Parts: sequence; C-alpha cells; structure tokens
Amino acid sequence: MAILKPFKGLRPPRDIVNNLASRPYDVLNSAEARQEAEGNPHSFLRVVKPEIELPENTDLYSQLVYDKAVENFKKFRENGWLKQDETANYYVYAQTWGEKIQYGIVGCAGVEDYLNEVIKKHELTRPDKEEDRMKHVRYVNANAEPVFFSYPAVAEIDKIVAEATEAAPLYDFMADDGFGHKFWVIDNRETVKNLEQLFANVPAFYVADGHHRTAAAALVGDEKRKQNPNHTGDEEYNFFMAVLFPDNQLTIIDYNRVVKDLNGLSKEEFMTRLEEVFVLTAKGKEEYKPNRLHNFSMYIDGQWYELQAKEGTYDDNDPIGVLDVTILSNLVLDNILGIKNLRTDKRIDFVGGIRGLGELKKRVDSGEMEVAFALYPVSMKQLIDIADTGNIMPPKTTWFEPKLRSGLVIHTLED
Repeated sequence: MAILKPFKGLRPPRDIVNNLASRPYDVLNSAEARQEAEGNPHSFLRVVKPEIELPENTDLYSQLVYDKAVENFKKFRENGWLKQDETANYYVYAQTWGEKIQYGIVGCAGVEDYLNEVIKKHELTRPDKEEDRMKHVRYVNANAEPVFFSYPAVAEIDKIVAEATEAAPLYDFMADDGFGHKFWVIDNRETVKNLEQLFANVPAFYVADGHHRTAAAALVGDEKRKQNPNHTGDEEYNFFMAVLFPDNQLTIIDYNRVVKDLNGLSKEEFMTRLEEVFVLTAKGKEEYKPNRLHNFSMYIDGQWYELQAKEGTYDDNDPIGVLDVTILSNLVLDNILGIKNLRTDKRIDFVGGIRGLGELKKRVDSGEMEVAFALYPVSMKQLIDIADTGNIMPPKTTWFEPKLRSGLVIHTLED
C-alpha cells in the first residue's frame, strides 16, 4: 500500500502568488524562461531555472547554476516571499481550462514506495536529467517542484475534496496561458488523519508526469538516509512532494510526430507502402483528427489523409502492442522510414497535441518536415495497464495538460 503524508508547506503570500508561481523547469528553455521572468523579481523560475540570472553562455550543469538556486531560494525566504506553515497539512490544487476542472491532493509520497515500485512508472529516464534534478534537490534541500501522480479514484477522498473546496480558495488566478489555478489548505486535524488513512489503503500511485523529478527526489532521499547513522525513517528526506489526481479526472492529450524525409522514397512509393498496412482515405485540405484507437491522421504535400490500421497489424492483447505509438513506430517509422530509435534519431521530432494540428501543417508547409502524423491519445487505463505489468511506454507517448505550477507550495527536507 502507498503512503501520502501531510507536510509543513512553504508557500507564498496570497498577494504575490500569481507573480511567483511559474511554469515547470522543463517546459521552457533558458531563453524563454529569461524572457518570462523579466521584470518580475518574484518569479519562481529564478529558483528552478536560476541560469536566467547568469551570463547566457553559462553551462546549465555548472556549480554556478546550483549555487544561484540556493542563493535565490534563501532570498525568497528571507524576503517573506515564501513562508512555512506551522502544522503539517494536505493541500487541494485545482486546475481549470474551459469547462474542465481537475482536483489534486498535495502531499508527500514515500521514497521507499518509489524504490519498491509501489509508485509505478511508465517511462524510462535519462541519467543526465536525473543527475541535474538530484543536484538541485541536494543543494536547495527541498522539493521545489511537485511531481504529477495519479491513483485509482476513491469516493471517500473525493468527498473530502468536495467539502474542502466549498470554501473560497486561498489562491485563485488565471495564468497567462489561459489555465486557471486554485488552491486550498486542509488543516483540520481530524480530516488530515482521515486522509492519511484513506491513502494508506490505495494500492499504488502512478507517475503521470515528472519521471525525472520523481527519480531525483527519491534517489536523494535514499542517499540521505544512507548517510545518516541515526536514520529513523521519519525524517523529511524520506518523503517528496507530489500532486495526486484521481484517474477518472485526467485526460491524456495526443503526442504527435513530424519527420524530415521519406527515407529516399518518392511520395508515390511511400503511399504504396502505407497502403499495405493501412486503409488510406484522402481528406484534402480539411484537417483530420483521429477519432478512435488505431486511427491516424497524416499530412503530406498540402493534403490530409485518414489512416486506419488493418486488422492483423497490431496486437490488442499486448499492453504495448495495442498502443498507437507502437503501431506507427513499427509499421511506418521503422519499417518504411528507417527510424529505429525514437530517442536518438534526428530525423524525427515530437509535437504535443496542445499545439493543435495547425502546428503539424505549419512544420510541413515550411519545408522543415516532409510528413506529419497525428495519433489518437493514450487512455489512463492503457497507462495504468502498462505500469501494472512492468512495461515501459515508447518515448513521447503521453502529454498531460495543464502543467503543474511551481512555487504554490514547496516541501523542505529540513526536520
């Protein structure tokens, strides 16, 4: 069973939260972050992407960057821009866009649960990215950004969240990207105890987004306990901050592909090869968005096409084989276009579905890319099936939106 414990959150005052809360470190490059934080001394990007205050040619993994993170984090606390709660609480974090809203519980997951795979993952991590975030956690001595988890929905937890959110939110703002963010503190001792017991009966947590941050937080916690001769298991480093959303509230967005060339084939030869494994339907200039499993969209030479995978070309009984990213990779990217490794091949790029089909068209029409493919999004059930069976999804399979804002609450590793 999983652990989710309350913690004494370090939080901004209400009057600066909109300026302080930032997008996560990994959705902006340094130039974009520098521009976004310009003129805003409260921006939490100064802690999670501290290179923005250093010369532009600074090595992102240099000691100067981590030292600047420590310096800025200390300054935020000294200036009163971050203040620690006196009691260990849970928090409710709601994200809104359009008519949709999803409610997550903010608490601290267990390092031991990650190491023992009670916290389940579906992606591989890169050692260089893990090490970068591990250094950030080590030097700042805090989980500056939450990770994004899901869990099988529990009616009793939903009820507690519904009751907590009847009150006016402590934070309530609309970010520049059009996503709304609301935040409540659950500090009633009986409710806190009840939530802790309810989560103790949840069989597993699932990493939805933030695999590198999750691994980094857990590995630093494991380091600290091995270095402490008086380790008890209750120290704050045994836990790391996460936002947990019930699985029935989350929607995964498609993650699409664009390819630079046709691997030496003419368009006609390429289309002939496709027709061996797909039923092709020309859609002309009108955008076509996949509307079911094993249904794809393709844009090439100014035209859209519907591609339906033929029966016998996929395995619906295999948790990996059923995925449309697997089907496209096997039937097209590998067999026809010669792209063997999605992680390293420079001929392919990936476009989050949040950018729309127009972005695919734009990149092909510009001449940068030769062909684009849009996929039907993975379901939460597929993600959970893969994690439960110990499998790993192909690269760039899931896109979750909106992203969690950083700086709404921080978990320090100080006892």
